[in-house]
Amino acid sequence: MGFNSFARVVLAAAAIAVSGSQVNAQTPGVELQKGTNRSDYGAWSMICETPAGAAAEQCALTQFAIADDRPEMGIAISVLKTADRQKRLMRILVPLGVWLYDGVDLYVDGTSIGRTYFTRCYVEGCNADVVIEDELLKILRAGKDAVFAFKESPDQENRIGIPIDLSGFGSGYDALP
Repeated sequence: MGFNSFARVVLAAAAIAVSGSQVNAQTPGVELQKGTNRSDYGAWSMICETPAGAAAEQCALTQFAIADDRPEMGIAISVLKTADRQKRLMRILVPLGVWLYDGVDLYVDGTSIGRTYFTRCYVEGCNADVVIEDELLKILRAGKDAVFAFKESPDQENRIGIPIDLSGFGSGYDALP
């Protein structure tokens, strides 16, 4: 089972309230799939699934957020370790229809961390993938708030910024299998 398939499954972080409950959340512009919430870590949820053909359950730390001023614009963030445990990945899923060319900017506590670009689009939205290096992991652990920003159209002057709460990120990441 590849990372792409599993990451689409674990993006069911929205509307998860009870540990261990089954979810099938629908979010603005992003169709999310089933997964099981194993536990919550601050603003993050550990979503687990045994993908078809996989030998073991895979888990990801996830969070979903909606833009304060654009209720139709949501974002799902999924952080996981690859099946071989050699890499740490962050998948950013935004709704279809965003301007792909400019990618997604990440700000942590008001400081620009960098930009990544979209890699693929599926029925449920478009992905931008980031390998989480040690420095980025350190920044995410120490941060309080992150903002993921992207454009909806090429002539849009300001990016749409969606805030993500980083509380619980470090303990949730440490709990990832």
